[in-house]
Amino acid sequence: MITDYHMLSGLHKVAILFSVVGESLSLSLVKGLSKTEIRKIRSTMREMGDVAFTVKKQVIEEFYFGFLSEQFQDEKKEDGPIQPFEFLVDLQDEQLLALLNKEDPPVIAMVLAQLEPEKRMLILDKVDPVEKGEILIELGSLGDIPLEGIIEVAARLHDKSSYLPRTTEFSRGGGKEIAQIIGGMDSAEEERYLQTLQNEDPDLYEDVKKYHLTFIDIIEQFPDGTLRDIMNTVDLSDVSMAMKGVDQEIVDRIIGNLPQKKQAMYEPEDGPRPKRDVDTARKKVVDVARQMEKDGQFNVADLLGGGEMVE
Repeated sequence: MITDYHMLSGLHKVAILFSVVGESLSLSLVKGLSKTEIRKIRSTMREMGDVAFTVKKQVIEEFYFGFLSEQFQDEKKEDGPIQPFEFLVDLQDEQLLALLNKEDPPVIAMVLAQLEPEKRMLILDKVDPVEKGEILIELGSLGDIPLEGIIEVAARLHDKSSYLPRTTEFSRGGGKEIAQIIGGMDSAEEERYLQTLQNEDPDLYEDVKKYHLTFIDIIEQFPDGTLRDIMNTVDLSDVSMAMKGVDQEIVDRIIGNLPQKKQAMYEPEDGPRPKRDVDTARKKVVDVARQMEKDGQFNVADLLGGGEMVE
């Protein structure tokens, strides 16, 4: 049995490729073989005997990665500077792994074809043996995918990558730092970011939620005294706008905690209001609460149940 990859000649490697993926597919990938060369390959296949699985794997990886890298380079030369996966260069290792988490083998294979060898092995080392085999098989059929399909996948992954936290944030900074970062985003971006984080790293998402403060958290979980201090600091017109869509029982409790003069001046917003105006007003409430926490008046993790407790 052949067990040493480094002892293989080029002819042996091609013969192994033919035996693994079949002659028909091999001939479609390896262009320009003469009839004499094909006969030599067939003869070598019969003569060399059994080949260890690890050796076959190394041969397939070497061939496909080399072939596909050359193929995509040729496409760029012929059709112009098409670089749909250029964004991958800027991703750190942890981001790259998070990007491909939950992706199907064809998509992973497509990305692998764009990466340097060490990056490819980083990803392959993180998947189970069955999925690794599926990915390697998919590499053999990437040439059948039209350029439009490649660009579509690249665009989706590029969009997905924009909502991945940077390594310094999610690998070293922790949930508290991420919560502070996303707190500065607009509501739509904040929601997308949290959804991506929940899908890609549920454990980190739960850690972030301990520190991530929302308007709903404030009105539903903060004690009356803290609520009074926050709402008394916010402009009364913003309080009124922020209350749009909130249950009347909660509104009555919040306004009832304000000083009597402000209670008398409070006027609810009548009729529908643009969501962006309501979101802006609620963000002002959250910003005041965050500043109060920064000043040491309370701890968000304690109020939201994420702080350490002693029995």
